[in-house]
Amino acid sequence: MEEQSLSTYQRALESLWAKFTNEETWLVFGEAALKITLTILAAWLIVKVGKIAVRNFFVIRSKAPLTFSERRENTLLKLIENVLAYVVYFIALVNILGVLTFDVKGLIAGAGVLGLAIGFGAQSLVKDVITGFFIIFEDQFSVGDFVRIGQFEGTVEEIGLRTTKLKVWTGEIHIIPNGSIIEVTNFSLNNSVAVVDVGIAYEENIEEAEKVINGMLETLKDKYPEIVDTPKLLGIQTLAPSDVTLRITAETTPMNHWYVARMMRKDIKECLDANGIEIPYPRMVMYSRTDQEAQAASKQASSGGTA
Repeated sequence: MEEQSLSTYQRALESLWAKFTNEETWLVFGEAALKITLTILAAWLIVKVGKIAVRNFFVIRSKAPLTFSERRENTLLKLIENVLAYVVYFIALVNILGVLTFDVKGLIAGAGVLGLAIGFGAQSLVKDVITGFFIIFEDQFSVGDFVRIGQFEGTVEEIGLRTTKLKVWTGEIHIIPNGSIIEVTNFSLNNSVAVVDVGIAYEENIEEAEKVINGMLETLKDKYPEIVDTPKLLGIQTLAPSDVTLRITAETTPMNHWYVARMMRKDIKECLDANGIEIPYPRMVMYSRTDQEAQAASKQASSGGTA
């Protein structure tokens, strides 16, 4: 029995050794390795050249009379590059499996049936992909836009077919499934408006203050390139208990209204100080009695108590 098992083991070793020493086996193995290596290199090269071609196409496209916005071009550029890489690497993987003598047709057919089953079971995933496609196709928002999606507000970092990445001003990245995006507020499509309210004391001459402020506003368009048109002094906005509030508006490039408003407040403060126009601030008035008034009040109180 031991001799029989030993002979079987020896025959297996001899068969294995014969395969390894067979020249045809090494030729087949070398040919397969060479094909796999060439397939990987070809896929990498095609993706590399394809991305360069896509970027050059968008550069040429930007010089045409009819152009897309820069934000949409950035979004389409990233999307096309990703799709190109996915398609080329998938084809390369199929070719490698074919070299390894796998039944590629059977795998693709099985993958199709599996994908159909997953599609019925993962309806939310299908919804995310369809919604992502329409977001990109309709140009609802693009990479670099400042948007509000639900309770999140920030800059769009990336748009995929399944998720959207939103970066808030404090640095956090919110990854939002496209299927959950019901409504979007896009702040980057049109120019913004900076609104500044300035309080003037009731004791000041309002017409003189308006004249001084209007003169200063004429210089802001050349000072700040973010300002699209000369800021306008609309007039008196409110009559507050301690001041008269003047409202100033300025049209700015998209999303620069906060910066412009801060700069305008600084310039207006310096201008009013230079012209001696007072900006009201909270005050406390303290009344101190003289000794005579204190004595008279004391006598009056004592006479009232005696009565």
